[in-house]
Amino acid sequence: MKVKTILVSQPEPKVENSPYFELQQKLKIKVDFRPFIHVEGVSAKEVRAQKIDLNNFTAIILTSKNSVDHFFRVAEEMRYKVPEDLKYFCQSEAIAFYLQKYVVYRKRKIYVGQKDFVDLSPLIKKYKDEKFLLPSSDQLNADIPQTLNGLKVNWVPGTFYRTVMSDLSDLKDVYYDVLAFFSPTGIKSLFKNFPDFVQNNTRIAVFGSTTQKEALEHGLRVDIMAPTPETPSMTMALEKYIIKANKESKDK
Repeated sequence: MKVKTILVSQPEPKVENSPYFELQQKLKIKVDFRPFIHVEGVSAKEVRAQKIDLNNFTAIILTSKNSVDHFFRVAEEMRYKVPEDLKYFCQSEAIAFYLQKYVVYRKRKIYVGQKDFVDLSPLIKKYKDEKFLLPSSDQLNADIPQTLNGLKVNWVPGTFYRTVMSDLSDLKDVYYDVLAFFSPTGIKSLFKNFPDFVQNNTRIAVFGSTTQKEALEHGLRVDIMAPTPETPSMTMALEKYIIKANKESKDK
């Protein structure tokens, strides 16, 4: 069946040259954005209840822009003056760049990984005597504790924010040809909001094996998968599928 509409379960991109906008123009389809999940900050009181004292740490491990925002929010709530010699270990260049929102870059000790968390290993190992804090969400990827424990470093995880399912009740009678998901929680949100959801002809696109697993466990048929060697991004996977589906539909 032809694809005319896509709902991406993420916020609308803020950049004009987003691949989603290019996809929309190129294939003459409608792409809407709606976050199925959102992030809520944990209060300083709740962080203290986790027995976390920011004064005890000499290094911070940052795995996302959310972790940056919520570390500095909690620090402010705790009236903790972030020391200039605090070390920052950022999972990617984008996170390190985002850090400039809060610190003067050239005056700080900032160490940057390539992309995946494991890429930070050599840098963390080099500074293994530091006391590391990992501010994260309540849904921490399993590979992160495994990697840090494997390095035998002194580290403490802290829940600084939570991933919460959004209210999607206004979408009750809205139909899309494709729904695109990026996390297991996104799939859970779909079924929390619409317990009686039946897939029928709706195509499901998923990013990542954990999202795929969650979709299959909920009895969904996964039609579009990313990343793959051929389609490393969601937009590439969508484009490939839509071109094929729309051509087949036209030929019938």
